[in-house]
Amino acid sequence: QVQLVESGGGLVQAGGSLRLSCIASGRISNINAMGWYRQAPGKLRELVASITSGGTTNYEDSVKGRFTISRGYAGNTVYLQMNNLKPDDTADYYCHAHTRVVVNVEGAVAERDYWGQGTQVTVSS
Repeated sequence: QVQLVESGGGLVQAGGSLRLSCIASGRISNINAMGWYRQAPGKLRELVASITSGGTTNYEDSVKGRFTISRGYAGNTVYLQMNNLKPDDTADYYCHAHTRVVVNVEGAVAERDYWGQGTQVTVSS
């Protein structure tokens, strides 16, 4: 089991910045990727950015060049630095962790996704 707790959301004017933080606890050694998703009212949840345990990052096209995802030294914290925020970035942001565990000698793998409770980001025009 992995627990995720987010912080850092809030209200900001367009062009401003926010930094989201997510701390993972529990079986963090099984985490092989973490990331941030967002869901705006009436829309599907979408990936914003992700980072693997090896440091490979991936960004949704609309946030490239504005958002930066990073992990803390201990590997159980993930951050999302959001600069030049736009009203379209308004959404609930959710921390995500993906775990992958080899369960037997044949190499069978068990994978699971975990979610935080979400933090609201509102960007005013």
